[in-house]
Amino acid sequence: MAETSGDDLVNGSTVPIKSGKRGGNRAALFVYFMESLENMAFVSNAVSLVLYFFMYMNYSLSKSSTMLTNLLGTASLLSLVGGFISDTYLNRFTTCVLFACIEFVGYILLLVQAHRPELRPPPCLSITHQCEGPSTSQAAMLFIGLYLLALGTGGVKATLPALGADQFDERDPKEASQMSSYFNWFLFSLVIGSILGVTLVVWISTNKGWDWAFGVCTMALFLSIVFISLGKPFYRNNAPKGSPLLRFARVFVACIRNRKLPIPENSEELHENYLDKEVALHHEILKRTDQFKFLDRAAVIRRSDGGASMTTAELGQWRLCTVTEVEETKILIRMLPIILSTVFMNTCLAQLQTFSVQQSTTLDRNVIGFKIPGPSIPVLPLIVMFILIPIYDRIFVPIARKFTGIPTGIRHLQRVGVGLVLSAISMTVAGFVEKRRKRVAIDHGMVDSPLPLPMSVFWLGFQYVIFGAADMFTLVGMLEFFYAESSAGMKALSTAISWTSMSFGYFLSTVVVEIVNKVSGGWLANNNLNRDKLENFYWLLAVLSVLNFVVYVLCASWYKYKKVEPAKKDDLSQAN
Repeated sequence: MAETSGDDLVNGSTVPIKSGKRGGNRAALFVYFMESLENMAFVSNAVSLVLYFFMYMNYSLSKSSTMLTNLLGTASLLSLVGGFISDTYLNRFTTCVLFACIEFVGYILLLVQAHRPELRPPPCLSITHQCEGPSTSQAAMLFIGLYLLALGTGGVKATLPALGADQFDERDPKEASQMSSYFNWFLFSLVIGSILGVTLVVWISTNKGWDWAFGVCTMALFLSIVFISLGKPFYRNNAPKGSPLLRFARVFVACIRNRKLPIPENSEELHENYLDKEVALHHEILKRTDQFKFLDRAAVIRRSDGGASMTTAELGQWRLCTVTEVEETKILIRMLPIILSTVFMNTCLAQLQTFSVQQSTTLDRNVIGFKIPGPSIPVLPLIVMFILIPIYDRIFVPIARKFTGIPTGIRHLQRVGVGLVLSAISMTVAGFVEKRRKRVAIDHGMVDSPLPLPMSVFWLGFQYVIFGAADMFTLVGMLEFFYAESSAGMKALSTAISWTSMSFGYFLSTVVVEIVNKVSGGWLANNNLNRDKLENFYWLLAVLSVLNFVVYVLCASWYKYKKVEPAKKDDLSQAN
């Protein structure tokens, strides 16, 4: 086997890579293709499944909204499973294909149920929607399909962004700059898939039937698996380093066992592994930080009776950890407040994917003789993102870089903060738009009418456009922040952690809706939006978003970015 240089390793991989043959933008293209196709299928369902549950499976309006937010929340939460498997057992490519196949099976089940009428409850013809619900077996088939889909897409979301980012070497200044652009173009490919999902696939579900729509999603998943597999010869593959959760546990156990040992002020006196060849060649060595100093005890070196330093081999990994392992644990702890302070934005996003879609069905959706499907309204923020992302990457970032000296133009956390401000503005606007929609219904005596109101659906575009800009700042900022700040041994898991913010946001949405209904006396309790007080709910979210932003600023100000030190030259020569 040819000698492997440090430049041939990705995240500690021992796979030799010939210069110019693997990695880079060419390898990332396959990631972009898969993301577009997979997200086309997922987003089309994220914006329209609430109508499938309500109109075809005969669930109530509030139950349909809750089912969708629970599904989306579970999908994001299950990304942790994919991230853990990728960092611990399988490389990113293998994990990505495995979970995509699981998602593929989920779509097949949904396709079969949508195609066979006997697998669904009888059609509901009642205006009050007091109809026969699905049987136990029908509900079971629905939920098995939905949560196979959730598990599959969760695993893909955890591994696919990390797989693409692995194609760029953070140590190379040129590739580091390309990696920053990669996250912007990853979002761009996500947006393209989303646009196709909320237009083409939603139109198919509205005009051709849900079996046709699920069929398109199934085919899209199949093609995405084909595309990502075609890129295998070009990928730089990571080598799993073992469970990051186990490393965190070892740090805490070693800290407790060494609790009586004094912590040296000089970080050079703490244990670090400079001589391991793999570490010396590529694996980053993290500098000691002052936060959570009590954890430094895990790296305190014990001495034998003769005064000699005792090694890990003598003490065991549960008594002595490296400074890098300790700092890896500190990074995770520092990230937790950031995750929690971005959750509420995704609670607001959940409302745009449920209540706003339901609002669209009550409005005039005719445009030049063409009737726009209600779930296609989210295309408006997607178009905004489609326009803004290239401008941001090609114009704003280079200009900002000249002033700040930061490769990404502005810090990741600053980018997230801008998104949080815009989300609060979006909820405020949504409240005023809903207030006007209800006034139109009252003025025209159409409060209980199933007919569309004489008000254009494009009024909803105001809240969607603002939130689209918010999403552009926040989503990429979060993905890049968690990937860049995590250690080499937990890139996929850390990427998955960024999706858990979305997961908690969707689950919190369910809780918020239920609490608001009880406390307010039923703002959202009717199956008729014209009798609900949705505008009050939106304004409540706006106020809470402002409070959440204040908390985020405090958390972001407290956060300390990681610092990496190169391996010592003397130790490198010994390792070689």
